[in-house]
Amino acid sequence: MEREEIRVAVLRIEGTNCEDETVKAFKNLGVEAEAVHVKQFYSDMIRFEEQRSVFDYQCLVFPGGFSAGDYIRAGAIFSARVKSVLRKDLEEFIKMGYPVLGICNGFQVLVELGALPGFDEDKPLADKPEMALAMNDSGRFECRPTFLKKESEKCIFIRNLKKDVVMFPVAHAEGKVVFPSGKEEEYLEKMISNDQIVFRYVDDKGEYAGYPWNPNGSFYNIAGICNVTHTVFGLMPHPERVFFGYQMGKDGYGDGYCIFRSVVDYLEKL
Repeated sequence: MEREEIRVAVLRIEGTNCEDETVKAFKNLGVEAEAVHVKQFYSDMIRFEEQRSVFDYQCLVFPGGFSAGDYIRAGAIFSARVKSVLRKDLEEFIKMGYPVLGICNGFQVLVELGALPGFDEDKPLADKPEMALAMNDSGRFECRPTFLKKESEKCIFIRNLKKDVVMFPVAHAEGKVVFPSGKEEEYLEKMISNDQIVFRYVDDKGEYAGYPWNPNGSFYNIAGICNVTHTVFGLMPHPERVFFGYQMGKDGYGDGYCIFRSVVDYLEKL
């Protein structure tokens, strides 16, 4: 696929944020990207020229924010709206090998959708959530840079990552990765075996550490994971906020560049 043929949809509803930054990152790499309200996929009240299909795109992104005010649970309402009308299309999209990215609130949406941890290749969306992103141990909103150590060799979103440790900022109150009680070690063993753990929180020396380096108390210091086919990726930190070097006080591109460049390179080879 030629780069100029690639189309990316950054999904939004009331309360999402960083859509513009995410769109700009993809456009900087020469692909067509747009922010798309979820209603554009299913509502007949939308003008014809603004109606969209999931299959108009080769990559879907669920951005950060506080979708629908994070009422009920973070990401729960956004995921319910998507799953109720787009479940079959989204499952087919994932089975076709097209990438799906969830950033911060988008990670929460993917968990609520049952797309992550995504252990079943034949059923990309579980019937109910298989993990959760719970309230931070600090009991408050955490907003600052974090250091992340690369853990995966197969996730398609980090194939261009040359560094062992990157710096992405976090901005969340509910980012603590938790697995079902009594199944933590079972899940962890499965995810390590499948190479599904993508990033873990570390300190400024690259060592695994607790709070404040792990901003939320996440199990096993997990910051980001992918599904079993390594094409659906969710993370709490924000790569789009450090796409450009000036966002980190340096020249060139920032640490977040690798995420977007990796997925574009992957799509060029499809």
